[in-house]
Amino acid sequence: MSATTPIGWGVLAPGGISGQFATDLALVPDARLVHVGSRTPERAAAFAQRHGAERYGDYDAVLADPEVDVVYIGSPHVAHAAQVELALAAGKHVLCEKPLTLTRAGAERLFALAREQDRFLMEAMWSACHPVWRDLARRLPAGELGTPRHLSAEFHFTAPADPTHRLLDPALGGGAMHDIGIYPLTFAHLMLGEAVELQAVGTVAGGHVDLDVAIAGRYPGDTLATLTAGLSSHAANGARITTDAGWVEITGDFHAPSGFTFNAIERRHQPVRRVVHEPPEPVIGAGYGNEAAHVQQCLREGLTASPWVPPAQTLTILGQVEDVRAQVGAAPHPA
Repeated sequence: MSATTPIGWGVLAPGGISGQFATDLALVPDARLVHVGSRTPERAAAFAQRHGAERYGDYDAVLADPEVDVVYIGSPHVAHAAQVELALAAGKHVLCEKPLTLTRAGAERLFALAREQDRFLMEAMWSACHPVWRDLARRLPAGELGTPRHLSAEFHFTAPADPTHRLLDPALGGGAMHDIGIYPLTFAHLMLGEAVELQAVGTVAGGHVDLDVAIAGRYPGDTLATLTAGLSSHAANGARITTDAGWVEITGDFHAPSGFTFNAIERRHQPVRRVVHEPPEPVIGAGYGNEAAHVQQCLREGLTASPWVPPAQTLTILGQVEDVRAQVGAAPHPA
């Protein structure tokens, strides 16, 4: 792809997350929302009108459209694998919502297929593309904020009471870890490195759905982490990293931050010096735009994998999710 040619996007499944992505995509330079597809024509038409898509139809129409370069998949978790396979077989590059699949083995197959097809495939862990996360992940290992000793992150909200809702239905991949637990795990991974040990406790509904999970983690350098995710309560959804020089507090929801503050302890019994760090570059929309812009840059460079959300990272986190779910007693999902 040339550096100036607009990149055509297709969207499969016009749900809520796809709407958020499309809203931000409209702010990304050289991005065209070409075609949206749904199993329900009326939903596709409404989404196209709302977000300015040039065309709408079913999934096959999107994948057959020669002006669609890359497909964004925003369907329920359980449908991801099959839709990624279809898109790759159609010769499309793919950005698929997290989790890429419900199992590490399933994700390994998809990345292998992408390599065979010489197509780009990335899990849409959009927070990993957020300027604040990227800035913090650069400063922390460089020692600018001291040596990390403990990280905490929480992500909670109350799921609808309807047992057929995707968050609670095991047939749809329901549960806290795949939907929101993946965020604190990814945050810890990016800030501290790959976990050495994870110990989890939790509550499980019906033997399959992990409702609430608490994780104690040990990371390189004996740095510790406390990570929680839950679908039965609300929380501030914040994060903090303590170091031997002070502590870092994320401003706002940790997965969609507006900045971070380093509270520096320069000398015992002396006042704390607060250093506020704003995003080093613009946040595009809610942050999904930074993810889309990154994908477009990867495509222009001819990459088949993202350096910001590499396959190895996706596979590691999915393996951790599977391990945590097993520890709390949730039945495994089919591969």
